[in-house]
Amino acid sequence: MDKVTLGRSGLKVSPICFGTWELGGEWGAFDEKAAIAAIRGARDIGINFFDTAQGYGFGASERLLSTALADDLRSNRDDVVVATKGGLRREGDRLVRDASPEWIRKGVDASLDALGVDAIDLYQVHWPDPNTPFADTAGTLAELVAEGKIRHVGVSNFDAGQLEAFAEHGPLDTLQPPYHMFRRAIEDAVLPYCRTNDIGVLVYGPLAHGLLTGALRASTVFAADDWRSGSPDFTGETFRRNLAVVDHLQQFAADRDLLLPVLALAWVLANPAVDAAIVGTRNPAHLADTVNAVDVRLSPEELAEIDGILAGSAPVRGPSPEGMPPN
Repeated sequence: MDKVTLGRSGLKVSPICFGTWELGGEWGAFDEKAAIAAIRGARDIGINFFDTAQGYGFGASERLLSTALADDLRSNRDDVVVATKGGLRREGDRLVRDASPEWIRKGVDASLDALGVDAIDLYQVHWPDPNTPFADTAGTLAELVAEGKIRHVGVSNFDAGQLEAFAEHGPLDTLQPPYHMFRRAIEDAVLPYCRTNDIGVLVYGPLAHGLLTGALRASTVFAADDWRSGSPDFTGETFRRNLAVVDHLQQFAADRDLLLPVLALAWVLANPAVDAAIVGTRNPAHLADTVNAVDVRLSPEELAEIDGILAGSAPVRGPSPEGMPPN
């Protein structure tokens, strides 16, 4: 798989990034052996970019990734790019945002330990923290770069104004925003800002948290420990309306001999501001199918036709830390 340059970071990464959010417990129970096989399968098909977070099970996801990539992390370290995130803390049954210098430092050390690495290639602030000045967070991350604990700094879920404010106080190489056919708000200001300022963009949720797999039905029942079970995006009229749009998209894909997830990923990667798309799976076979998206080129006419189909959709807001179930 050809590599792309992740903005000003200079990191050479596969345009498909393997994401491990599904391996932290927020999506229900899973088979760890299958998950490890999926991660190793990603390496076999040329993926060198892996994204995780301290908040995905508070070490569970990072440790599983470390186990799966043990050989590469030990003997082939320069060929693997590991990104993680911090700035969330569990407080009782709640997740709270905490990007204070103290918690960021503790988070970096915890992630280094869980991942079993000497340095984290890309460390990202998971969510903006309204209670901590950007100067404090950015300054701490700059110190951690100088200390050699992290190599590059990124943020996730920041809007354009927050990106600009954060960048005034320290290094900022990348952004990880939500982006898919049902969630396009970043096209207005965020992606243009990133393109103008050479901020690398790795988007999450390109398959709309399962909507764009084509596997969900109106009768689908999510497990109680799956965050989607309590999400208004996956219940009621919003869910039914978007499933009807998915049916049209599935036919559009089939007419071009494409699987729906391949079409969804190709659509995301067609945006010139997007460098990489994060795909998470517990099934090795699913990943082998979707990586074909890097070779699909959608024409302007096809993109316009997709816009027409999406005109009947309802926006999908996605999760926030405050809305996640107890873990």
